[in-house]
Amino acid sequence: MQGNQIIYFEEHWSNLRDLREIAVNMMKPLIEAHIYCLVYGSIARGDVTATSDIDVYISTPPSPTLIEATLESAGIKISSREIVQATPSYAAKAYIYIDDLRSYSFPLVPLRPDEEDFTGFAGRINYEQLLNNIRVPGVNKNLLLIEPNELGHIETPIEGIEGIVAKKLGVDTRIVFQRERTLKRREKVGRTGVYIKRQLAPDESFGAVFNQLAKSDSAIRRRLRKKG
Repeated sequence: MQGNQIIYFEEHWSNLRDLREIAVNMMKPLIEAHIYCLVYGSIARGDVTATSDIDVYISTPPSPTLIEATLESAGIKISSREIVQATPSYAAKAYIYIDDLRSYSFPLVPLRPDEEDFTGFAGRINYEQLLNNIRVPGVNKNLLLIEPNELGHIETPIEGIEGIVAKKLGVDTRIVFQRERTLKRREKVGRTGVYIKRQLAPDESFGAVFNQLAKSDSAIRRRLRKKG
């Protein structure tokens, strides 16, 4: 397996440092409140761009009210909130937006193993790893395995080496094939929208709105009955 060496210049390293500092400041209030969280994608791998977003992901969330109260107590201003469910079979997630490129997210139903492994496929790091400037391997949206090194990273197409990629990332091989199919389909037909995208009004809560959606949507009810 031989990939291409991508060299980072100072502008890239500076952008990565700035984005990671923002991520640390976003995660710190949650960590201090003993709410485990992580970041994933390019910020974990290192292959960021000027428009890379930061999504702080809470895999096993406490109540949404506690999360919001923790952020507000830290002086973090929330610009909008919404519930998103990509497809009828996927887990519904809550999103709390700070701005267009910064957000917090967490599942509203128990996750299936393949959903739990999604962040591992993309590459994920926790707060301590972020503080220690650790970068990890992961696969980007172009289906390239990104493996960080001192010069930048090595990138390798994952097609044909799915088993090796799964081992390197510590995920099930089925997850690699599943994500590969999904991203190839998206590239071919384009992003076709999401199953549910419900923005919350300032006086609405995630719990109340999700319960309303579940009453009128059989797909959500099936996920709740299966508990993952």
